[in-house]
Amino acid sequence: MIQKRLFGQLAIAVAVAAALAACGKKEEAAPAAAAAPAAKEVTVAYITNGNTNEGWTLINGGAKGAGAATGVKFIELAAEKGELSKQLAIVEDMITRKVNAIAIAPVDSAGIAPAVNKALAAGIAVVAVDTGITGADITSYVATDNIPAAKSQGDWAADQVADTDTVIYVTGDQGQSTGRERKEGFLAGLKAKKPNVKVVEVPTTWDQTMAQNGVEAALKANPKAKLIACAWDGGALGAKAALLAAGKKAGDVKIAGFDGSPGGLDMMKEGWQQANSAQMLAKIGKVGVESAIAAAQGKKIEKRIDTGSFLVLPTNVDQFAKDSGVAQFMKVK
Repeated sequence: MIQKRLFGQLAIAVAVAAALAACGKKEEAAPAAAAAPAAKEVTVAYITNGNTNEGWTLINGGAKGAGAATGVKFIELAAEKGELSKQLAIVEDMITRKVNAIAIAPVDSAGIAPAVNKALAAGIAVVAVDTGITGADITSYVATDNIPAAKSQGDWAADQVADTDTVIYVTGDQGQSTGRERKEGFLAGLKAKKPNVKVVEVPTTWDQTMAQNGVEAALKANPKAKLIACAWDGGALGAKAALLAAGKKAGDVKIAGFDGSPGGLDMMKEGWQQANSAQMLAKIGKVGVESAIAAAQGKKIEKRIDTGSFLVLPTNVDQFAKDSGVAQFMKVK
């Protein structure tokens, strides 16, 4: 459930010993101990994937806030247009610049591995943020545990439809572990209860326009579809646009989102979205960079850090928005 962690560092005072003179002689103060040397500044690079949707705005904001810590030189970079080649070049540049740690949201989970392995070989700690990396023994992976989070989305969806109904599922990028895990979890939750339900997939690469166009086509081919589930809230916004284009009203076809982004929760407040498997978005970026900083300072960090998830429904959306910090960015109060 919703968890709040505060990460900080406490300064440790240096004790000053007192020297005692021999018995019968005047006590004299020992000379002051030399001040402890200041902690060496560490350089941490945060390399995001170039996504600019609401969810990534919150993740990146959390990362930037963590990067403002004392004693840290923070470098924030993004893969232009979400291109793997650009992200590979950035990692190579960070290796050349000898940064102490890299926190990275990979464009491609497998494609980024060669550069990540090179960074690890150079003694640079690497923390994956939100999306995992395959083919590299990274220092840590900080993200929502997508499979159980998506399974709760699928479990909810199963309760909304009959076993003979049709469900449209808008995927994320299947080249990324995040997209694959969310699809796997959703289908597991849905099929456990409704094994015969028809699932029509709309493939996307986290692109809202792709989602809208794909859902429009899916609705034309399956006009009796009861529910649209989406791997991320941008897909849900695309689904809403497709429903509007088809002359549907809020609630005519149920929508299940994933992320807990401001736009997604606004949709719920307006009646367009009925469930959302929400992440702690700002927390993902914050903990990701804090973990990279700790690793750069030689501290031991967990190999896998789950930042949590929560099934948001109309009955608890206001409380979740307040507790998660998303409320400040929402348009519908």
